Amino acid sequence: MLPSFYSSDNVAQAWRLSRAAACGAGIGTAAALIKVFGPLHQPELLGNGPLMHIAEVAVAAVGFALLCTVAAAVRNFLARRLIWRDFDDRTSRQQRHPAS
Repeated sequence: MLPSFYSSDNVAQAWRLSRAAACGAGIGTAAALIKVFGPLHQPELLGNGPLMHIAEVAVAAVGFALLCTVAAAVRNFLARRLIWRDFDDRTSRQQRHPAS
């Protein structure tokens, strides 16, 4: 395992799914706009009208939003099950039996 030079005093916390969805939608929109208006864009089989461009951007935004939301949910699930279990046990014990 490589050493990490990053140190933070912040306590690890779950990723917000709404923020992950918003970031994913932004990434998807940017990717679709580059694809639609890029120099290498080729005409689509279903048409090349503005409605098709809007649909393509919307589908990419929704797809990336779902992808990022699922990735954040999986990360939160794994972190709760594998990483934070010990931390949660210690903090709950400290709350029940505070040091005098």
